[in-house]
Amino acid sequence: MSEVQKSGINVEPKSGTCEVKNSSVSVANATVDSFNKNLMARLTTNDTFEYLSDIRMIVYRAEIELRTLNRGSLEKLGDWSRSKKITTVPGKQILPAKRFFRIGTAEAIPWSLIKKDPVTGEPIKDADNNDVWEGYCVDFIQKLSEDMNFDYELVIPPDGTFGIKLPNEKWTGLVGDLVRGETDIVVAALTMTSEREEIIDFVAPYFEQAGISIVIRKPVRKTSLFKFMTVLRVEVWLSIVGALTLTGIMIWVLDKYSPYSARNNKRLYPYPCREFTLKESFWFALTSFTPQGGGEAPKALSSRTLVAAYWLFVVLMLATFTANLAAFLTVERMQSPVQSLEQLARQSRINYTVVANSNIHQYFINMKNAEDKLYTVWKEITLNSTSDQIEYRVWDYPIKEQYSHILQAITQVGPVKTTSEGFEKVISSENAEFAFIHHSSEIKYEVTRNCNLTEVGEVFAEQPFAIAVQQGSHLQEEISKRILDLQKDRYFEALASKYWNQSLKGMCPNSDDNEGITLESLGGVFIATLFGLALAMITLAGEVIYYRKRNATEIKKQKKRKDKGYKKHVKRKSLDKLQLKPAPTVSLIDKPFGPKTRVSHISVYPRQFPFKD
Repeated sequence: MSEVQKSGINVEPKSGTCEVKNSSVSVANATVDSFNKNLMARLTTNDTFEYLSDIRMIVYRAEIELRTLNRGSLEKLGDWSRSKKITTVPGKQILPAKRFFRIGTAEAIPWSLIKKDPVTGEPIKDADNNDVWEGYCVDFIQKLSEDMNFDYELVIPPDGTFGIKLPNEKWTGLVGDLVRGETDIVVAALTMTSEREEIIDFVAPYFEQAGISIVIRKPVRKTSLFKFMTVLRVEVWLSIVGALTLTGIMIWVLDKYSPYSARNNKRLYPYPCREFTLKESFWFALTSFTPQGGGEAPKALSSRTLVAAYWLFVVLMLATFTANLAAFLTVERMQSPVQSLEQLARQSRINYTVVANSNIHQYFINMKNAEDKLYTVWKEITLNSTSDQIEYRVWDYPIKEQYSHILQAITQVGPVKTTSEGFEKVISSENAEFAFIHHSSEIKYEVTRNCNLTEVGEVFAEQPFAIAVQQGSHLQEEISKRILDLQKDRYFEALASKYWNQSLKGMCPNSDDNEGITLESLGGVFIATLFGLALAMITLAGEVIYYRKRNATEIKKQKKRKDKGYKKHVKRKSLDKLQLKPAPTVSLIDKPFGPKTRVSHISVYPRQFPFKD
């Protein structure tokens, strides 16, 4: 404008309106024409400004030097100007820049986790000393970056959470970062909830319905070689031994002093009968526990009364032991102590918890609030004095308040800070006295990796996992279309198979619940048999040694007698032994054949003996 004024043209502002009057005649403006001619002449010879006639715009004539930061130093790539466009340095190539997104994720097994060295267990770092991440979501992000042609940076929230709503209406974790614009996309194990949908947008779900499940440790079987001995308590075994000992002593006493016993009544029992000495009485009491019984019973009525009572005791004890042994071995193969959330809420032996400030924790809080609200509504209805509400009046509250009990139990135990801490608590409880309520997808992954864990009950409160973007973002439609294409290519099935279907259960020891009784449980029976066999061999050796020593002693005594002058006596005694006995004078030919009266036919000791006249 200053150049125009210097040329002698007077430029003065004029008053007027912006209204366009209907006129078909164009009024020439000498000032404007003169200004345009002067301006065009100046712009064609000016190196600073340039006039673009197609858009009727004056632009700044500039030349830009293109550089890049390579390993801390600036490196020239080329130059740019409007007339020459881009001219590159020889050996360099400039390609269109990719889009760049900040993608938020949070640690969740196997969705997103820090990659660790399999030997040392230490986190693996990249060239910039940042943690290297792996998992389902990391692979998914890499696939999206390749298909959609963008670069990305993983952003981990400071608190490491997915995000909860604070009382001041603000959000934490991944959701909070997305709302504040600190991230562009969230790819994590983020569930779609109504509260989150109010402030962020979700794309099409990329994973099947996942809910809440319960995981506990498999009960550790306390195997013992003498497990069959634990069926009865120690005091019961001692009572059985005491009853056996007392019965053996009483049988000996009764058989010895009863006038009707076989040893004291030869007239009534002239044939050989079993003599119940103290040793024989104990043997009878012991063998009565066997299926074949104790053998010949005492003859006296008093002894038989005692034996009958003892046999009743034996039958009952054997039946009790057999039933308890079968039940005891069956309990080992029983299923988990709880099979559902309802059973977990009704019992008090197993403690359970959730991750603090997680959506699962919020789920139980919301369910507890819903129960309280229902109770308030029911109370208002039942206390209403109108006749229309009489039909709702009942003595007991008709709805089970299980979520209030569950939340109270979780509060008493205390929520854990991280998922790994929850699984560690479950693994450390060897008697299956702790349960962890968490996402079913993460529990399924841990169960396939740990032989000691088992998932119980059915999955409840199912919700889909989805990618989240900022509200109103154009990425929602673009990512949704790409997810549909990946679903057609069965990409998600292959990715899920990589992290969930490749189970390590094959390396676990065989723990089939339908297997039979193992040798570890009944090995003591075989050990007892081998112990009896060894004891019998030792007893045999003792008997042989004792017999030989006794014979040697008798031989020495005989030699001493010979040395003292008893040779004649020994010789005469030997001759007497060699003399033949006189033949019987009574002939047995005339005697009738057949058994005499008072001959026992049930004796277990059949011997030949002469009949009396």
